[in-house]
Amino acid sequence: MSIRIDAVRGIEEIPREEWNALVDDAAIPFLEWEWLAALEGSGSISPETGWHPLHLTLRKGAKLIAAAPFYIKTHSMGEFVFDHLWAEAAASLKRPYYPKLVGVVPATPAEGYRFLISPEADPDSATAVILETAEDICRKNKISSLHLLFADPSWAAGLSGLGYTAWKHHHYLWENPGFGGFEDYLSLFSKNQRKNVRKEYRRAGEQGIDLRIVPGSGAEEDFYSRMFDLYTLTNDKFIPWDARFVNRDFFLRLRELPRDRLHFVEARLQGSEEPLALALLIRKDKRIWGRYWGAYEEVRDLHFSACYYAPMDWAVSEGIRTFDPGAGSPHKIRRGFRAVENFSYHKFFDPLMDRIFTGNIAEVNGYEQAAIDELNAELPFKVPSPDRS
Repeated sequence: MSIRIDAVRGIEEIPREEWNALVDDAAIPFLEWEWLAALEGSGSISPETGWHPLHLTLRKGAKLIAAAPFYIKTHSMGEFVFDHLWAEAAASLKRPYYPKLVGVVPATPAEGYRFLISPEADPDSATAVILETAEDICRKNKISSLHLLFADPSWAAGLSGLGYTAWKHHHYLWENPGFGGFEDYLSLFSKNQRKNVRKEYRRAGEQGIDLRIVPGSGAEEDFYSRMFDLYTLTNDKFIPWDARFVNRDFFLRLRELPRDRLHFVEARLQGSEEPLALALLIRKDKRIWGRYWGAYEEVRDLHFSACYYAPMDWAVSEGIRTFDPGAGSPHKIRRGFRAVENFSYHKFFDPLMDRIFTGNIAEVNGYEQAAIDELNAELPFKVPSPDRS
């Protein structure tokens, strides 16, 4: 039976059921059709914003057996792998850096990008065929380089053998080895920081604020639109220069996700009929990811309670094993999130840029490892986390 590979200009050109049939339980939820369709269908991720979808699909006869989300990029924003140093090096040498081809879930800094491959297909062969096609597209269209970001470590194990160079980064992760309750988790902390965390978590209630986890199936319809408003308020206050890709329609389209994927953390003043703050969690099995947050008014420590402690407390009660709080500041370390490594993989088609990247990446990776070690040295635990698996 013949094998055919196609380049597709948008996720909505691929039937939802076909795409999702390739997404197994181990894959991150952001690789599911609904998340990508919300990004692209809303216009948040589109040629108008500098993202040109070019997804590759592999079919055996009529059956979809592998797929990979790719985007041609004309800038480096919204990727959360900050390659501006390489772009600046290219510019100083008068070498083109854009456009580039990027394998990534747009505007979503979550480790786990990989090609989606049916159990019927050989994973090594399917990966090699997709990469060969992607590289051929780059060479024929004068695309400078190919980048695979936030790669799933198990899938990415063979990329070095295919000519890709690993670049180390870090993100934050909370792990639950089987705590019996939130206090069980707090027992890991040094005395002073345990007292500080309790104080921060209590402060919402002391100010007359109730916190609750609301599943998508029970969320008020206006939560989705409010989430956009609150996300915008947060960005306006803290990162007004940041590129904004997700628009209101993206949040409205999140209602199309399976409702067990979405959970809101709602903060509401006692007696009020309106939420004071919202944070969004994405859940898949025993993993959660924090994505967006905002409050209509500033309340001391509410961010820590809504974005960290309430999700942790709920995660322990639900048997959730890991919590990725999203991109952000090292203050997460003081709340018990570890800095953990992740990798992106890169191939440059300009021989000079390839030499510059491969010649310097070991030193860059060494600096990154030193940063990870320095962050984790600040973890406020009195003893290492017990192994309760």
